[in-house]
This record gives sequence, structure tokens and C-alpha cells, in this order.
Amino acid sequence: MNDEIVSQDLQYIWHPCTQMKDHETLPLIPIKSAKGVYLHDFEGNSYIDAVSSWWVNLFGHSNPKINARVKEQIDNLEHVILAGFTHKPAIDLAARLVALTPEPIQKLFFADNGSSAVEVSLKMSYHYFLNNGRKRPLFLSLTNSYHGETIGALSVGDVDLYKKIYEPLLIRSIQTPVPTDQSIESAKVALAALEKIFEEKAEEISAFILEPLIQGAGGMHMYHPEYLRGARELTQHYDVHLIADEIMTGFGRSGTMFAFEQAGIVPDFICLSKGLTGGYLPLSVVLTTDDVYRAFYCDYNEHKAFLHSHSYTGNPLACSAALATLDIFESENVIESNRAKSGYIAQKLQIFEELPNVKSVRQTGMVAAVELKGYDPALRMGLKIYRYGLEKGVLLRPLGNVVYFMPPYTITFEEIDTVMDTAYEAIRSLD
Repeated sequence: MNDEIVSQDLQYIWHPCTQMKDHETLPLIPIKSAKGVYLHDFEGNSYIDAVSSWWVNLFGHSNPKINARVKEQIDNLEHVILAGFTHKPAIDLAARLVALTPEPIQKLFFADNGSSAVEVSLKMSYHYFLNNGRKRPLFLSLTNSYHGETIGALSVGDVDLYKKIYEPLLIRSIQTPVPTDQSIESAKVALAALEKIFEEKAEEISAFILEPLIQGAGGMHMYHPEYLRGARELTQHYDVHLIADEIMTGFGRSGTMFAFEQAGIVPDFICLSKGLTGGYLPLSVVLTTDDVYRAFYCDYNEHKAFLHSHSYTGNPLACSAALATLDIFESENVIESNRAKSGYIAQKLQIFEELPNVKSVRQTGMVAAVELKGYDPALRMGLKIYRYGLEKGVLLRPLGNVVYFMPPYTITFEEIDTVMDTAYEAIRSLD
């Protein structure tokens, strides 16, 4: 049955982030069903989803609480235009997300996915300054950053694998060095470089966008909260917006509800997606301040209004899944439970340090990474680890030479053992 479905798939579907020729030899895995942390194919094989299906799943597949909320909603309202109309799931979700974030965050704008949220925040920041009589066409981001693959989001990223070929199409942005590691010392060095850029170019820059604490597609590179604190002080001093791209780090991944909380700061914009709906449906939001909102509030003026929209903006089914996800956070003390699991993952990481082909290990909350050393990227060691994991019933999807762990929060300690022991054996088998 697997072979038949794979054949049908390859006849029609062009998969994302995939060199399709690989599937002449690399098995495509058709999934029939999923429950908890397990994916099940058509031949009875099961795989632990150690990457949360591209970092979106928080509370396991086919979660009964989220299922029930979406089923209830679908019998009442599946979708309605959000321009001139509204509905309770969108209102309730907006109110709860604003309540979850610190003042002065007071307004929420709906979009469809993470890249779209980034696009919204960039446009909103630029337009804010324009409405206030200042033209600032430049954006600033960290080296090694990733913010999505639409043109605007790609422009402020810095991973050549995704960006380089499209360079002629991109909007103007510059990069400032990311801290080299998780030490306070490296944070201070990077902040000095950031301040120098602001001294020279602040009047041209609308916003500084960053992934707080963890750079996801940039190999799960991690840095100290001190950098966020310093960056917020500098952006406020130089009157530049700070955009926190919490699309991956949000909703508990970093060990707190939002990663920026660990620095005690409040950004001007917060982009959320992925875990927002528990991995069920595409949805994203941009949260911002009343100051930003008021810059667009006026009698109709087509040049001052923020004319940005998506057909499925504020979709009621997606909003209902998000509300159920927030319910689980409130009722099950998720962040505290995750601390015990992240502590256990930290213990398991120690054995990787003994391997001669491991360069470093790092962790922030429920995200952990093991970086290999000395391998030419052309050898595609990550692909070998991916294959090994599938043979052992574990979905690992390394980023180049970085093997990372980002499981659903419902994973058990025994399942953590299976995931990390499999990764350990896979890495050891390379030599």
C-alpha cells in the first residue's frame, strides 16, 4: 500500500524543501494516521515525530481537546470575510493573546502563516514611519537568521541556502552579527557591533527583526537573553522598531511562553504562528502597540490606511484550534511540566559530548541541538541520520550537520530515551 501511494504522490506533487530526484532512492513515507507523538504509515510502521512536524505540533497529533473544539466550530461557521465582519473565535483569540503579552501590546492583526506575519510586521513598521513623515526603507536583521521564504521575509533572512539565488528580487536589508554562542561575553561583543550600525544608519532603519534566543533554520544557533535586553535598549534609544519573530520560539518552546520574556523586554511587534493552533491549521498573528495602531487611524486616506489582507484571515476553524491550544496551556500547567522534560533532555545530551565527531551541544527549553564537526556538507550526513532514524521508528530531520530535537510536549520520558538514543547511535555510526 505504501508503494502505491508513493507512486501516486510522485506523479503529481512537488514537495517543499526537497530535491525531488532524491526520491528515486530516498523513501517517501505516506502517513495514514497520527496519534500523540506517533505517525503511522499504511503498513503498520510507526515513527516518533521528534520534530513536531516542522515545529508546529505542541500537544500531540489528534489531540481530543483540539479535535472537539474544531468539530464544534465547523458545524457553526467555517469562514467569513474579516473585513466589515467579525466572529467570536477571532475576538476571543485576540483578547487572550493580548492578555498573554505585556503592555503596551494592545492590538492584533491576523494573517495566514509565519512568512505572512513577518511581511505584515515589516510593512507596518515602514508605513508607520512614513505616516509620521519619515521615510526609512532599510531593515536590520541578524546574521544567520531565517524569517520565511516570501520575498520580504527572505530579504531579512541570512541563510544563503534559501536566499542567495533570489538576491536580485529582494528588498533592502543589512545584517548585524549574531552572538557567537550562549555566553554573556559574546552577547556584549555583538551589542557593540549593533550600536555601531545604529550610530551610522538608524535614521534609515525602520525595524530590527530577530528570532529571540534561538535561530531555527540557522542550525538552531542559540544566544544569551542579555543580547535581547541590550538590543531593546538600543532600538528604543535610536527610535527603531524591534520585531520579535516568535514563530518558532513562541508557545513554550524556549522554556517560557515567549522567548523575549526571558530578557524582561517588550518588542514593538510580535509575530506568532506554528504552535499557535497546536499544529492543526495555518494561522498567524502580529501583535503590536497602540502607538503603531494610532498611526493608521484616521478618516479614509488610501495612502495612510494599512491595506494588507489574506482571504482566510482570522479563519474561525483555525482560531478555534488556537483557543483550544491556549486552554490546554491554562489547564495543564504545561510550562512547568516542560521544565522537567527539558531537564531530562539536558541529561541525555551529555552523552553526545563524548562522541569525537560532535562539535557542540546546546539547549534552550524544549529545543536541543547536536552539531557535528568535520563533515563536508556535500556528504549529506544529515540525510544519513534521517534514514537511520526512520529505520528505528524516529523522525529526525537534521539541518545540515545539526541534529536537533523539538518534540511535542506530550512526549514521555521513555519516548525521549528512544529519540535521543537513536540519534546517538546514528551519529556514532557515521564513523
